[in-house]
Amino acid sequence: MSREIPLPSAERPWLVADIGGTNARFGLITRPGGRAERILVLRAAEHPDLESAVGQYLSAVGVDGRPSAMCAAVAGPVTGDRFRFTNGTWALSISETRSRLGVEALHLINDFEALALSLPHLRDDDLLVIGDRRPDTSLPMAVLGPGTGLGVAGLVPIPGGGYVPLPGEGGHMLLRPGHGEDAEAIDVLRGERGGLGMVTAEHILSGPGLTRLYRYVARSQGEHAEALSPADISARALAGTDHLCSSTIEAFCRLLGTFAGGVALTLGARGGVFLAGGVLPRIAELLVKSEFREGFETNPTMAAYLHRISTVLVTAPYPALLGARAWLESHSDTREAVPA
Repeated sequence: MSREIPLPSAERPWLVADIGGTNARFGLITRPGGRAERILVLRAAEHPDLESAVGQYLSAVGVDGRPSAMCAAVAGPVTGDRFRFTNGTWALSISETRSRLGVEALHLINDFEALALSLPHLRDDDLLVIGDRRPDTSLPMAVLGPGTGLGVAGLVPIPGGGYVPLPGEGGHMLLRPGHGEDAEAIDVLRGERGGLGMVTAEHILSGPGLTRLYRYVARSQGEHAEALSPADISARALAGTDHLCSSTIEAFCRLLGTFAGGVALTLGARGGVFLAGGVLPRIAELLVKSEFREGFETNPTMAAYLHRISTVLVTAPYPALLGARAWLESHSDTREAVPA
Protein backbone atom coordinates (compact mmCIF):
# COMPACT_ATOMS: atom_id res chain seq x y z
CA MET A 1 0.00 0.00 0.00
CA SER A 2 2.92 2.36 0.56
CA ARG A 3 3.39 2.63 -3.23
CA GLU A 4 -0.29 2.91 -4.10
CA ILE A 5 -0.35 6.71 -4.07
CA PRO A 6 1.92 8.53 -6.54
CA LEU A 7 3.87 11.64 -5.59
CA PRO A 8 1.99 14.94 -5.93
CA SER A 9 3.04 17.38 -8.63
CA ALA A 10 1.71 20.51 -10.30
CA GLU A 11 0.47 18.38 -13.19
CA ARG A 12 -1.08 15.66 -11.01
CA PRO A 13 -1.74 17.13 -7.57
CA TRP A 14 -3.34 15.57 -4.56
CA LEU A 15 -6.82 16.80 -3.70
CA VAL A 16 -7.41 17.25 0.05
CA ALA A 17 -10.73 18.10 1.63
CA ASP A 18 -12.35 18.81 4.97
CA ILE A 19 -16.08 18.18 4.83
CA GLY A 20 -18.38 18.93 7.74
CA GLY A 21 -22.10 19.25 8.17
CA THR A 22 -22.07 22.82 6.86
CA ASN A 23 -18.98 23.48 4.73
CA ALA A 24 -16.77 21.54 2.33
CA ARG A 25 -13.21 22.87 2.11
CA PHE A 26 -10.92 21.83 -0.73
CA GLY A 27 -7.27 22.39 -1.58
CA LEU A 28 -4.47 21.02 -3.76
CA ILE A 29 -1.09 19.62 -2.76
CA THR A 30 1.32 20.19 -5.64
CA ARG A 31 4.59 19.02 -4.08
CA PRO A 32 5.71 16.63 -1.33
CA GLY A 33 5.55 18.37 2.04
CA GLY A 34 3.66 21.38 0.66
CA ARG A 35 0.69 23.02 2.28
CA ALA A 36 -2.66 23.17 0.54
CA GLU A 37 -3.00 25.70 -2.28
CA ARG A 38 -6.02 27.22 -4.07
CA ILE A 39 -8.26 26.59 -1.07
CA LEU A 40 -11.96 27.09 -1.63
CA VAL A 41 -14.88 26.68 0.79
CA LEU A 42 -18.23 25.49 -0.61
CA ARG A 43 -21.58 25.11 1.10
CA ALA A 44 -22.26 21.39 1.39
CA ALA A 45 -26.04 21.88 1.25
CA GLU A 46 -25.75 23.42 -2.23
CA HIS A 47 -24.50 20.11 -3.68
CA PRO A 48 -26.29 16.76 -3.89
CA ASP A 49 -23.12 14.74 -3.31
CA LEU A 50 -19.34 14.80 -2.98
CA GLU A 51 -18.78 14.28 -6.70
CA SER A 52 -20.74 17.44 -7.52
CA ALA A 53 -18.79 19.52 -4.98
CA VAL A 54 -15.44 18.23 -6.26
CA GLY A 55 -16.47 19.03 -9.82
CA GLN A 56 -17.36 22.61 -8.93
CA TYR A 57 -14.12 23.06 -6.99
CA LEU A 58 -11.89 21.78 -9.80
CA SER A 59 -13.71 23.96 -12.30
CA ALA A 60 -13.52 27.03 -10.07
CA VAL A 61 -9.74 26.76 -9.54
CA GLY A 62 -9.04 25.93 -13.18
CA VAL A 63 -7.88 22.32 -12.94
CA ASP A 64 -8.41 20.63 -16.30
CA GLY A 65 -7.12 17.17 -15.46
CA ARG A 66 -7.81 14.92 -12.52
CA PRO A 67 -5.87 14.79 -9.25
CA SER A 68 -3.90 11.60 -8.77
CA ALA A 69 -5.29 10.96 -5.29
CA MET A 70 -7.76 12.40 -2.83
CA CYS A 71 -8.07 12.27 0.94
CA ALA A 72 -11.12 13.80 2.59
CA ALA A 73 -11.53 14.46 6.29
CA VAL A 74 -15.19 13.81 7.00
CA ALA A 75 -17.51 14.36 9.96
CA GLY A 76 -18.40 10.87 11.17
CA PRO A 77 -16.94 7.40 11.74
CA VAL A 78 -15.38 5.73 8.68
CA THR A 79 -15.78 1.95 9.00
CA GLY A 80 -16.12 0.56 5.49
CA ASP A 81 -16.94 1.36 1.88
CA ARG A 82 -20.21 3.13 2.62
CA PHE A 83 -20.25 6.40 4.54
CA ARG A 84 -23.00 8.72 5.74
CA PHE A 85 -22.23 12.11 7.25
CA THR A 86 -23.29 12.37 10.90
CA ASN A 87 -24.57 15.96 10.62
CA GLY A 88 -25.24 16.16 6.89
CA THR A 89 -27.27 14.63 4.08
CA TRP A 90 -24.51 13.13 1.92
CA ALA A 91 -24.06 9.37 1.72
CA LEU A 92 -21.67 7.58 -0.63
CA SER A 93 -19.78 4.47 -1.63
CA ILE A 94 -16.05 5.21 -1.54
CA SER A 95 -15.23 2.79 -4.35
CA GLU A 96 -18.01 4.05 -6.64
CA THR A 97 -17.13 7.69 -5.97
CA ARG A 98 -13.43 7.02 -6.66
CA SER A 99 -14.36 5.50 -10.01
CA ARG A 100 -16.63 8.40 -10.98
CA LEU A 101 -14.03 10.99 -9.93
CA GLY A 102 -11.36 9.24 -11.98
CA VAL A 103 -8.71 9.36 -9.22
CA GLU A 104 -6.29 6.52 -8.56
CA ALA A 105 -6.95 6.57 -4.83
CA LEU A 106 -9.77 8.01 -2.70
CA HIS A 107 -9.63 7.76 1.08
CA LEU A 108 -11.96 9.09 3.75
CA ILE A 109 -10.73 9.64 7.28
CA ASN A 110 -12.54 11.03 10.30
CA ASP A 111 -12.19 14.81 10.45
CA PHE A 112 -10.68 14.75 13.92
CA GLU A 113 -8.32 11.96 12.89
CA ALA A 114 -7.10 14.44 10.28
CA LEU A 115 -6.79 17.16 12.91
CA ALA A 116 -4.81 14.78 15.10
CA LEU A 117 -2.45 13.97 12.21
CA SER A 118 -1.89 17.69 11.66
CA LEU A 119 -0.61 18.35 15.19
CA PRO A 120 3.11 17.55 14.69
CA HIS A 121 3.15 19.73 11.56
CA LEU A 122 1.67 22.89 13.07
CA ARG A 123 3.99 25.88 13.43
CA ASP A 124 4.23 28.19 16.42
CA ASP A 125 2.16 30.82 14.61
CA ASP A 126 -0.58 28.20 14.11
CA LEU A 127 -1.14 27.94 17.87
CA LEU A 128 -2.41 30.04 20.77
CA VAL A 129 -1.36 28.63 24.15
CA ILE A 130 -4.03 28.86 26.87
CA GLY A 131 -2.19 28.92 30.16
CA ASP A 132 1.55 28.80 30.76
CA ARG A 133 2.63 25.43 29.34
CA ARG A 134 3.61 24.60 25.78
CA PRO A 135 2.73 21.29 24.10
CA ASP A 136 5.20 18.43 23.69
CA THR A 137 4.66 16.42 20.49
CA SER A 138 6.90 13.61 21.75
CA LEU A 139 4.09 12.57 24.14
CA PRO A 140 0.49 11.45 23.51
CA MET A 141 -1.83 14.30 22.52
CA ALA A 142 -5.55 14.93 22.14
CA VAL A 143 -7.55 17.23 19.91
CA LEU A 144 -11.17 18.21 20.35
CA GLY A 145 -13.47 20.96 19.28
CA PRO A 146 -17.01 22.16 18.72
CA GLY A 147 -18.46 22.91 15.31
CA THR A 148 -21.67 21.52 13.87
CA GLY A 149 -20.88 18.62 16.22
CA LEU A 150 -18.15 17.89 18.77
CA GLY A 151 -15.10 15.94 17.61
CA VAL A 152 -12.45 14.14 19.64
CA ALA A 153 -9.31 12.23 18.65
CA GLY A 154 -5.91 11.29 19.99
CA LEU A 155 -2.40 11.00 18.56
CA VAL A 156 0.22 8.64 19.97
CA PRO A 157 3.93 8.81 19.01
CA ILE A 158 5.56 5.57 17.87
CA PRO A 159 9.03 4.62 19.14
CA GLY A 160 11.43 5.22 16.25
CA GLY A 161 9.28 7.88 14.61
CA GLY A 162 5.77 8.51 13.36
CA TYR A 163 2.37 8.63 15.01
CA VAL A 164 -0.80 6.56 15.33
CA PRO A 165 -4.07 8.54 15.28
CA LEU A 166 -6.93 7.44 17.53
CA PRO A 167 -10.21 8.55 15.97
CA GLY A 168 -13.27 8.22 18.15
CA GLU A 169 -16.73 9.54 18.92
CA GLY A 170 -15.98 11.08 22.30
CA GLY A 171 -18.32 13.99 21.62
CA HIS A 172 -21.22 11.63 22.28
CA MET A 173 -20.14 10.86 25.84
CA LEU A 174 -22.55 11.94 28.54
CA LEU A 175 -21.67 15.36 29.89
CA ARG A 176 -20.86 15.41 33.61
CA PRO A 177 -20.09 18.96 34.79
CA GLY A 178 -18.47 19.76 38.11
CA HIS A 179 -19.70 23.35 38.52
CA GLY A 180 -23.03 23.75 40.34
CA GLU A 181 -24.58 26.17 37.84
CA ASP A 182 -23.50 24.00 34.92
CA ALA A 183 -25.02 20.91 36.50
CA GLU A 184 -28.30 22.79 36.91
CA ALA A 185 -28.24 23.80 33.24
CA ILE A 186 -27.83 20.20 32.15
CA ASP A 187 -30.61 19.04 34.47
CA VAL A 188 -32.95 21.62 32.94
CA LEU A 189 -32.04 20.64 29.37
CA ARG A 190 -32.47 16.98 30.22
CA GLY A 191 -35.92 17.61 31.58
CA GLU A 192 -37.22 19.82 28.78
CA ARG A 193 -40.50 18.62 27.33
CA GLY A 194 -39.68 16.91 24.07
CA GLY A 195 -36.04 17.59 24.89
CA LEU A 196 -32.86 15.63 24.80
CA GLY A 197 -33.26 13.06 27.56
CA MET A 198 -29.67 11.99 28.24
CA VAL A 199 -27.43 15.01 27.58
CA THR A 200 -24.23 14.29 25.71
CA ALA A 201 -21.29 16.65 25.42
CA GLU A 202 -22.18 17.44 21.79
CA HIS A 203 -25.68 18.54 22.79
CA ILE A 204 -24.14 21.57 24.51
CA LEU A 205 -20.52 21.84 23.32
CA SER A 206 -21.30 22.54 19.66
CA GLY A 207 -22.77 25.33 17.56
CA PRO A 208 -26.35 24.11 18.05
CA GLY A 209 -25.52 23.44 21.70
CA LEU A 210 -24.50 27.05 22.17
CA THR A 211 -28.04 28.14 21.30
CA ARG A 212 -29.47 25.60 23.78
CA LEU A 213 -27.20 26.95 26.49
CA TYR A 214 -28.19 30.52 25.64
CA ARG A 215 -31.88 29.67 26.05
CA TYR A 216 -31.15 28.15 29.45
CA VAL A 217 -29.14 31.20 30.59
CA ALA A 218 -31.96 33.52 29.57
CA ARG A 219 -34.55 31.38 31.36
CA SER A 220 -32.42 31.11 34.51
CA GLN A 221 -32.19 34.90 34.68
CA GLY A 222 -35.89 35.40 33.98
CA GLU A 223 -35.28 37.09 30.62
CA HIS A 224 -36.48 36.58 27.08
CA ALA A 225 -34.28 34.52 24.76
CA GLU A 226 -34.04 35.98 21.27
CA ALA A 227 -33.78 33.78 18.19
CA LEU A 228 -30.00 34.02 17.90
CA SER A 229 -27.61 31.91 15.87
CA PRO A 230 -24.33 30.65 17.38
CA ALA A 231 -22.54 33.37 15.38
CA ASP A 232 -24.89 36.02 16.82
CA ILE A 233 -24.23 34.84 20.37
CA SER A 234 -20.48 34.86 19.83
CA ALA A 235 -20.51 38.30 18.19
CA ARG A 236 -22.57 39.91 20.95
CA ALA A 237 -20.38 38.35 23.63
CA LEU A 238 -17.24 39.63 21.89
CA ALA A 239 -18.73 43.11 21.61
CA GLY A 240 -19.80 43.04 25.25
CA THR A 241 -23.25 44.31 24.31
CA ASP A 242 -25.40 41.47 25.66
CA HIS A 243 -24.93 40.10 29.17
CA LEU A 244 -26.90 36.94 28.36
CA CYS A 245 -24.57 36.13 25.49
CA SER A 246 -21.54 36.89 27.64
CA SER A 247 -22.81 34.58 30.39
CA THR A 248 -23.51 31.89 27.80
CA ILE A 249 -19.97 31.99 26.42
CA GLU A 250 -18.53 31.93 29.94
CA ALA A 251 -20.51 28.79 30.80
CA PHE A 252 -19.67 27.25 27.41
CA CYS A 253 -15.91 27.71 27.95
CA ARG A 254 -16.04 26.39 31.51
CA LEU A 255 -17.99 23.29 30.42
CA LEU A 256 -15.58 22.78 27.55
CA GLY A 257 -12.68 22.91 29.99
CA THR A 258 -14.25 20.24 32.19
CA PHE A 259 -14.85 18.02 29.17
CA ALA A 260 -11.31 18.59 27.85
CA GLY A 261 -9.88 17.61 31.23
CA GLY A 262 -11.79 14.34 31.04
CA VAL A 263 -10.43 13.68 27.56
CA ALA A 264 -6.88 14.41 28.77
CA LEU A 265 -7.26 11.90 31.58
CA THR A 266 -8.84 9.24 29.35
CA LEU A 267 -6.12 9.42 26.66
CA GLY A 268 -3.21 10.27 28.94
CA ALA A 269 -2.63 13.30 26.71
CA ARG A 270 0.44 14.58 28.53
CA GLY A 271 1.72 16.16 25.31
CA GLY A 272 -1.18 18.59 25.26
CA VAL A 273 -4.86 19.05 24.50
CA PHE A 274 -5.41 20.96 21.26
CA LEU A 275 -8.66 22.82 20.63
CA ALA A 276 -10.05 23.14 17.12
CA GLY A 277 -13.41 23.23 15.33
CA GLY A 278 -15.45 26.03 13.83
CA VAL A 279 -16.65 27.74 17.02
CA LEU A 280 -13.56 28.44 19.12
CA PRO A 281 -11.40 30.52 16.74
CA ARG A 282 -14.25 33.06 16.61
CA ILE A 283 -14.17 33.51 20.39
CA ALA A 284 -10.43 33.09 20.96
CA GLU A 285 -10.19 36.32 22.93
CA LEU A 286 -12.97 35.25 25.29
CA LEU A 287 -11.68 31.68 25.57
CA VAL A 288 -8.27 32.84 26.78
CA LYS A 289 -9.86 35.06 29.46
CA SER A 290 -12.47 32.48 30.49
CA GLU A 291 -12.57 29.84 33.22
CA PHE A 292 -11.60 27.18 30.68
CA ARG A 293 -8.39 26.27 32.54
CA GLU A 294 -10.25 26.27 35.84
CA GLY A 295 -12.73 23.77 34.42
CA PHE A 296 -9.89 21.77 32.86
CA GLU A 297 -8.00 21.37 36.14
CA THR A 298 -11.02 20.83 38.40
CA ASN A 299 -10.65 17.24 39.58
CA PRO A 300 -10.64 15.99 43.16
CA THR A 301 -7.69 13.62 42.69
CA MET A 302 -5.91 14.51 39.41
CA ALA A 303 -5.68 18.31 39.53
CA ALA A 304 -1.86 18.27 39.73
CA TYR A 305 -1.67 15.90 36.74
CA LEU A 306 -3.95 18.14 34.69
CA HIS A 307 -2.09 21.28 35.74
CA ARG A 308 1.02 19.99 33.93
CA ILE A 309 -0.84 19.47 30.62
CA SER A 310 -0.80 22.19 27.98
CA THR A 311 -4.00 23.43 26.38
CA VAL A 312 -3.66 25.06 22.98
CA LEU A 313 -6.07 26.64 20.48
CA VAL A 314 -5.28 25.76 16.87
CA THR A 315 -5.49 29.03 14.93
CA ALA A 316 -4.34 27.67 11.54
CA PRO A 317 -7.25 28.26 9.14
CA TYR A 318 -7.40 24.77 7.56
CA PRO A 319 -5.56 22.26 9.77
CA ALA A 320 -7.60 19.26 8.62
CA LEU A 321 -6.25 19.77 5.09
CA LEU A 322 -2.76 19.50 6.57
CA GLY A 323 -3.81 16.28 8.28
CA ALA A 324 -5.25 14.86 5.07
CA ARG A 325 -1.92 15.57 3.39
CA ALA A 326 -0.11 13.84 6.26
CA TRP A 327 -2.31 10.77 5.79
CA LEU A 328 -1.54 10.58 2.08
CA GLU A 329 2.17 11.00 2.80
CA SER A 330 2.13 8.16 5.30
CA HIS A 331 0.66 5.87 2.60
CA SER A 332 2.92 6.89 -0.26
CA ASP A 333 6.57 7.33 -1.21
CA THR A 334 6.65 10.78 0.40
CA ARG A 335 7.07 9.59 3.96
CA GLU A 336 10.56 11.05 4.10
CA ALA A 337 9.41 14.49 2.90
CA VAL A 338 9.83 17.36 5.32
CA PRO A 339 6.47 19.09 5.96
CA ALA A 340 6.34 22.79 5.19
